[in-house]
Amino acid sequence: MKTCQVIFQPSGRRGESPEGTTVLEASRMLGVGIESVCGGKKSCGKCKIRIDPGSVDQHGIHSQPNHLSPFTEAEGKILEKNEQAQGIRLACAASIQGDVLIFVPEENRTGAQVIRKEAGEKEIRLNPAVRLFTVTLSPPELDDPQADYERLVAALAERYGLPRPEIDYPALLDLGGALRKGNWTVTAALRLEKEILAVFPGEVEEAYGLAVDVGSTTVAGYLCSLHAGRIVGTESFMNPQITFGDDVIARISYVMDNPDGMDKMRGCIIDGLNHLIRNVTRNHGLAPADILEVTIVGNTVMHHLLLGIDPRALGFSPFTPAIHRSLDIKARDLGLKANPAANVHILPIIAGFVGADNVGVLIAEEPYRRDEMTLIIDVGTNGEMLLGNREKLLSASCATGPALEGAHIRFGMRAAPGAIERIRIDPETLEASFKIIGEERWRPEFRITGALGICGSGIIGGVAELYRAGVIDQSGRFRTGLATPRLLTTDGKPEYVIAWPDETSLARPITISQQDIRSVQLAKGALYAGAKLMMKKLGIEKLDRVVLAGAFGSYIDKTEAMFLGMFPDCDIDHVSSVGNAAGDGARIALLDRDKRLEAEEMARRVKYLELTLEKEFQEEFMAAMFIPHMKDSFPHLPPPGKS
Repeated sequence: MKTCQVIFQPSGRRGESPEGTTVLEASRMLGVGIESVCGGKKSCGKCKIRIDPGSVDQHGIHSQPNHLSPFTEAEGKILEKNEQAQGIRLACAASIQGDVLIFVPEENRTGAQVIRKEAGEKEIRLNPAVRLFTVTLSPPELDDPQADYERLVAALAERYGLPRPEIDYPALLDLGGALRKGNWTVTAALRLEKEILAVFPGEVEEAYGLAVDVGSTTVAGYLCSLHAGRIVGTESFMNPQITFGDDVIARISYVMDNPDGMDKMRGCIIDGLNHLIRNVTRNHGLAPADILEVTIVGNTVMHHLLLGIDPRALGFSPFTPAIHRSLDIKARDLGLKANPAANVHILPIIAGFVGADNVGVLIAEEPYRRDEMTLIIDVGTNGEMLLGNREKLLSASCATGPALEGAHIRFGMRAAPGAIERIRIDPETLEASFKIIGEERWRPEFRITGALGICGSGIIGGVAELYRAGVIDQSGRFRTGLATPRLLTTDGKPEYVIAWPDETSLARPITISQQDIRSVQLAKGALYAGAKLMMKKLGIEKLDRVVLAGAFGSYIDKTEAMFLGMFPDCDIDHVSSVGNAAGDGARIALLDRDKRLEAEEMARRVKYLELTLEKEFQEEFMAAMFIPHMKDSFPHLPPPGKS
């Protein structure tokens, strides 16, 4: 097969790629980060690249535009005329047919995302599955030739009253050496008092476990002391599966469309988790073998891809997962480079698109112990909701994340340095100010260039501010005749300027368009309609409490979210953000084994509401498209134009 030389700039990454490979596929092979929200379906327009023509003497190649396949109809529908004139192409549509030098614009690179998955401050009862037991054995004699394992078991029974535990094979291999190195004093790590996972020479007081939240976009790990319950260290990274598509449907499609799709997906997340394990242990003077227990949460698709379970059934009604209950699997069987005897506990699944991450939220927030009717919204790439109290609990799921996390927005981007994360619009002057990630001061009071786009919290705040300032009406349409230079018309369509060209790194203004507003309305409308139908099912008319969970939920302004109509009216003082509750749930399950039984029980107690089957969903959804709603009142909000 003929290969072509491919060089990516500004990274300088180069290599050979088979002729006919798309630029996006070549970028994946060479480890070059190019945004691809839709996973290569030619629909999101985020993978823009440009071919630089001419000879590159230092690399011995000659790059020409015709070294890429001809411009496609799909590209013509997405790329603007001025972009086409500049030679911009979509990496997922352009195939390599010769040596090429490819430039990836800054706004289309997968930069270092700001990963906001800090652990919450929760009091957790310490009752881990893995505990340490120190014993001193009498050495064998000719008249007492009892074997090492039997001798250890007898000592554990005598001192701690433990029944005869099994021993894991790697621990058995190390047993003799540990006993003799420790001069017959050893510390045994036992799981559930039933299995010896490891034996250490001498007296050891610390054992370690790892709680992991495998999100569609970001993965976070919390290294914990199983002896003291404290967090020793944290480590996060962007889920490498993101190169195959931002949302779970795109990843299911990738598995369907590519024979090796499952192997690629599973391989990259296992590699990522092993990298996390190496980093978090090394940074705290430990080794991967020191991790004796792992707990994992994730949505149902992430759960299946991690385990190597075909996720295709989740792409079709009735969206059936392969398994609901929790799982316990040896780390070595999953390919995780922790202690080979370590157990990996994966929390249960509620339903097709309400996964183990939602069960983590459930045991972290414990609505089943409250009298108040509580709505918990975990806004990520997928919107998952829990509603109820100690009497009854409902769950539901709807697709929200792509728009609310900045995707499907013209200048949308992930939460990375340079992303606009907060927006204010003066209702009198209609002038905008904004703050970017990485800078505490607001523009234009503090004027330097640097904005690259708008992240999820920025687009939510921006649309809410446009409504509060009267720039758009309740239907989301721009008002006409407003006296402000910020309201532009481009190709006959209105848009509002958030940042002027001299305030950006793009040499053009960053705007919120009518289409952007519609995308946000679609996402927030699905959330609101889902919450409303859940309330009807439970026979309630008002919420006592709203909890915004997830890393994204932590950075949403709760008043702006309610102005937008992301959830029904509630006393604003009873709306709170709790951070990465799914990760907290994984940590709780790591440190308190009884919570695993509780998670199993509560996951089966929660009733799942399939919104697509509800006859009223479309009616509720259309009403919820309005800002904040077509007819529902919001007595806890000030009227538009007031703060």
